[in-house]
Amino acid sequence: MLSYLANYSEYFGPLRLLKYMTLRTALAALTALAIGFFIGPLMIRKFKELKFGHGYVDDRTGPLSPGYFDKKNTPTMGGLIIFFSVFLSAVLWATPNVWVFTSLFVYAALTVPGFRDDYLKVVHKNRNGISSWEKIAWQSLATFGALAVLLWHPDSAQKIRELWVPFVKHAVITHMPWGLLLVLIYLWVVGFSNAINLTDGLDGLAVGCTITVALVMGAMAYVADHVFLAEYLLTSHVPKTGELSVICGALIGGCMAFLWFNSHPAEVFMGDTGSLALGGLLGVMAFMIHQPLTLVIAGGVFVMEMLSVVMQVSWFKYTRLRFGEGRRVFLMAPIHHHFQKKGWPETKVVLRFWILSLGCALTSLATLKLR
Repeated sequence: MLSYLANYSEYFGPLRLLKYMTLRTALAALTALAIGFFIGPLMIRKFKELKFGHGYVDDRTGPLSPGYFDKKNTPTMGGLIIFFSVFLSAVLWATPNVWVFTSLFVYAALTVPGFRDDYLKVVHKNRNGISSWEKIAWQSLATFGALAVLLWHPDSAQKIRELWVPFVKHAVITHMPWGLLLVLIYLWVVGFSNAINLTDGLDGLAVGCTITVALVMGAMAYVADHVFLAEYLLTSHVPKTGELSVICGALIGGCMAFLWFNSHPAEVFMGDTGSLALGGLLGVMAFMIHQPLTLVIAGGVFVMEMLSVVMQVSWFKYTRLRFGEGRRVFLMAPIHHHFQKKGWPETKVVLRFWILSLGCALTSLATLKLR
């Protein structure tokens, strides 16, 4: 929105700087950081007044450390801090276009079921939250709505049908059938939505890894919009997607502000309000800039967490049918709890997973040159 002030640079020269995407990305990050620092304490205080903590021990996970029970009354729904920080900052600094609208639509649409899930858990003391079918319905609505807009708008109708993969100099599919496109976008939006949801189990873990992935997506979005960089690096040129780097900047700032309050010992938890929406946002942005498989590399920690749950559940069910007794691959899933069971302190697990996430991010950036 504020980027339009650049049109009045003839009256006030410095306004011309708002034409530069890099400046607006930095300003979006700083704005989101400031908003998060301002509303964070206010919302945490309000959550505590309303007793928005889980207030019970989840029997499915059980005690993991002496400090586990201290967390049961820590307020949740902290994802709202990230949402307001990111959304307001993005609206202020990103120039509106189909890519910006679609990403913010998915982000907002997936915040709703996450908030409802947390609300049922903390207010109605329903540990199951919303049903799996309701969650799937909301995720489907977000995906179908996003795809409908992208296929309808002339700026995106053709580009969104291309499929690019790392290490290849050209699109492997130049015109995907809408059915295949729907399946792939659905898998990425829903998959990463659930993956970050599973990762959000330790103080600062999910949000810290989200920051590194957002850095990669922001860089990829900038390259995709820059015709000379895209040509030099042999990647897809997708005009106007550079504005997504502004959203990534806002996402980084909002997550940094939240991490301030979510670092160990956490003052607030993200909850499904944040995790479901963050995964969907990253998933849809990766597709719009033609980097879906790059997101799999950059978000390697999220993928690892999700695969650990799939392996654990699948092996348990198979061995129960085969041997009459369920067996486990890990001491506990998701895998970050496995290391806790092995005796690692929570802070060590989080820091080492951050290191892995940074390594995955650097690996994904290397794919830009390895073509």
